[in-house]
Amino acid sequence: MLINKFTVIKGRKVLLVPYREEHVVKYHKWMKSEELQRLTASEPLTLEEEYEMQKSWQKDNNKCTFIILDKERYEMSGSEIDAMIGDTNLFFATPEDRLCAEAEIMIAEPWARGRRCGWEGMLLMIVYAVTYLDVKQFVVKISCDNLPSISLFQSIGFIEMNRSTVFQEITFSKLVDESWIDWIRNSLGKFDIEDSSANFPLD
Repeated sequence: MLINKFTVIKGRKVLLVPYREEHVVKYHKWMKSEELQRLTASEPLTLEEEYEMQKSWQKDNNKCTFIILDKERYEMSGSEIDAMIGDTNLFFATPEDRLCAEAEIMIAEPWARGRRCGWEGMLLMIVYAVTYLDVKQFVVKISCDNLPSISLFQSIGFIEMNRSTVFQEITFSKLVDESWIDWIRNSLGKFDIEDSSANFPLD
């Protein structure tokens, strides 16, 4: 999605940055993991296919993607690649209808799990989507055995709507309301949504 091409979102533990070409090699390495393929219902791609996927996602108005960085590691190293720990995505049925978004989050680096990085990353994405994309409802589909992800979304107010034995997945949903967004903002504490276009040459 071009709207977030230069957007950087800064939380207390994580940073969300646009998915760019320089992130592809590490992302591709993550997605060779059979565990991550199973949890994200993804098929393995070649490196060339991953580069094409990155380009298409950047221009696709049906998708909004951010790479999640560990803030402390990034501040120490200055390297986004070194600090990459996962990603978060939104999917829309059509570019014109952004009222409902299907959300995803993945913490790929084992050392970054269990530190509430995914929790903060998802809350930051929700605030961005509500503020800039006017999303009114979020839906998530989670594998029945993905207990950490189920726990994460339940902890931020998502309600189970459907359980499919055929696909072995649970669908959760959350309607946006003012009290929920206030709770998210209070839970996040200080955060910033910035335009970083000055740091990159225009295409």
